[in-house]
Amino acid sequence: MSKSEKKQAASIAWFEIPADDVQRAKTFYGDLFGWKIERFPGPQEYWHIDTGGADATPDGALKKRKQPQEPVVNYVNVNSVTEFSKKIEKLGGKICMAKTAVSQMGYFAVCQDTEGNPFGIWQTDPNAK
Repeated sequence: MSKSEKKQAASIAWFEIPADDVQRAKTFYGDLFGWKIERFPGPQEYWHIDTGGADATPDGALKKRKQPQEPVVNYVNVNSVTEFSKKIEKLGGKICMAKTAVSQMGYFAVCQDTEGNPFGIWQTDPNAK
């Protein structure tokens, strides 16, 4: 493990909750936890979840389910999506969606652990294109 990897806090940065009925899920989570849920601009049904916690508390998204039994996906902060993607494969995991840019925010990849569970990795980078 490199010196930079040791410094990286491997905490949850973001989560995504798929829903068959986004409005029903929005009402459920809003009423249950008091989360503020607002739609992101754009054509896709993707809603920002403000959990209302401190700055270090992860926020997430509510989205239209794309396939039956699509699971919740947690995204973990890493210092390099490229390096961690290599490490995931070396340890027996899989990369399901390769490094992808979110303009002016960072990069992510969607992965699968050795038990078949999905998770994501997130690298903050305001220069991402």
